[in-house]
Amino acid sequence: MTGPVLVTGAAGRIGTVLRGGLPERGWAVRSLDVVAVPEPRPGEEHLVADATDLAAMTGAARGASAVVHLAGISGESTWAAISHANIEGTYCALEAARQAGVPRVVLASSNHASGWTERPDDGLLREEDAPPRPDTYYGVSKVAMEALGSLYADRYGLDVVCLRIGSAFAEPTTTRQLSTWLSPSDTVALVDAALRAPSPGFRVVWGVSDNARRWWDLSAAEALGYRSTDDAEGYAAALVAAHGEPDLADPVHRRVGGEYTTADFDAEHFTA
Repeated sequence: MTGPVLVTGAAGRIGTVLRGGLPERGWAVRSLDVVAVPEPRPGEEHLVADATDLAAMTGAARGASAVVHLAGISGESTWAAISHANIEGTYCALEAARQAGVPRVVLASSNHASGWTERPDDGLLREEDAPPRPDTYYGVSKVAMEALGSLYADRYGLDVVCLRIGSAFAEPTTTRQLSTWLSPSDTVALVDAALRAPSPGFRVVWGVSDNARRWWDLSAAEALGYRSTDDAEGYAAALVAAHGEPDLADPVHRRVGGEYTTADFDAEHFTA
């Protein structure tokens, strides 16, 4: 592919990781966010625009080889905020790609699209065994994201890869994240694989490192070319000493969405 990769939400946590890591893998980056990105890298294009502005997004996508769409609200909020930023924003990313002739879009979905799914008693959970079961308005927006991606792949022939990201942080900070952690270097590797895979069509894959305690199957991601190099187990001793061994009967550890399935994330707590 020729042309830069347009990264929306580029000033955010994952966007910052990709802005540093994708160029190391040979990708030119065109960054877009509602705020100026801090310390643009040499040769990096950077645009200040709202990802829900279709005209601005279409202009930003022109000449790009792919769109990596990260922009939006990264946790639970009100329906008005989630539906605008996350659902309208996903539509704009896909429609801008279509109008600008960009052949591939990588979408930052989430484990919360299937948050009420329970972990298997044995074995690893495949994507096809975790259908849409959103745990929050945020999870609903990720289900809509995957549905829109499927539509644009089938109707318009775009290659669309949805990454059901687990816990993308510098390091795991809870015992749940010993299973769900996606390290910064693996984040770059996963997005790079989604950008390079030949003719993926529409795919949904788990976004997680090869953690010893993981319970999400990596086969679909590995079929794209993803190879994890990190494992959260190196943090296990300290986290278990601080919080105790995970209770697998606790919803936080039993369900895909973890704490998002608890009463603390009921919609009544997120009303305007």
